[in-house]
Amino acid sequence: MQRLLLVLSVLVTAIAVSATSAQACVGLDCDGPGVTTGPGSLTAAYLERSPGGYWAASKNAPVEHPYTYRLSRPCVIADRENGGCRPSDFFECPAAPGRVVEYLVPEQRRLVLSGPNGTTRTEDEFPPGDASVGTPVGPWIVGQRACIDITALNPPPSPGEVFRYFETLPLPQLTTQHQPPGDGLTGLPVIFYTDSPTTQTFTVDIRGFQVVIEATAQRFTWHTGDATGQIVSTDPGRPYPDETVEHSYQSGTYTASLTVTWGATFTVDGGTPADVPGTTTTDGPPVTFDVLQARTVLTNPYD
Repeated sequence: MQRLLLVLSVLVTAIAVSATSAQACVGLDCDGPGVTTGPGSLTAAYLERSPGGYWAASKNAPVEHPYTYRLSRPCVIADRENGGCRPSDFFECPAAPGRVVEYLVPEQRRLVLSGPNGTTRTEDEFPPGDASVGTPVGPWIVGQRACIDITALNPPPSPGEVFRYFETLPLPQLTTQHQPPGDGLTGLPVIFYTDSPTTQTFTVDIRGFQVVIEATAQRFTWHTGDATGQIVSTDPGRPYPDETVEHSYQSGTYTASLTVTWGATFTVDGGTPADVPGTTTTDGPPVTFDVLQARTVLTNPYD
């Protein structure tokens, strides 16, 4: 079993990275749909290779470990060296439920160790100079990127991790209201709106962190039930006389429904709000109504 020794620290240097897909690299999390809090690099005290071939980091290390390591997203390294991310910088590591496994690049730097007779040394005989024991010396040496289990370091939930929770939340299914109620008439547009709540707050526990997710309905897709197919709006519609969503029908029977696209922001332990990187949808219950053909009938008022 291979073992590497690492020192625990969190570097919170702000690094903004633009990926080829125009997604921003946020903190340690720079993956596909985006989403870790706290930009910079994460390091650990100890790294051990698991039987499955993955590295597992922890906070505990033996005395006088020979190196200090920092763990960075490949996107952070690529931006530092090349001024931008590459497609190969993005990889989603398999992870068992409850585990946090990230695709990271370890960088190592020598630590000064104690030598015989009060002298100092390093693991590979790099000159320690006048540095005291435990002091890092020399340049950072970039290692090979790998999937590293950082669960034991208990990093704050990443936006991507929050998004996975967001997708499972019991968001409301918004009901479709229509006017006139009951049957409609040809030549008279049917008004659509929803009076269901369009915001909702959830508080969830993610690995001991209190995460507050503020969900907001961002897009409303009204399925009209006829050949038109759908109407898309950014507002929930309004009833007469302030209607904003309406549709004209020919005579017949129609079933309409509403699909809502939800976005969200989140905070971790009361921190700064951040966007949840992605959306999810809910489908409301359908409503069926008839549209009648109005016909003119002349009558004699004196009959």
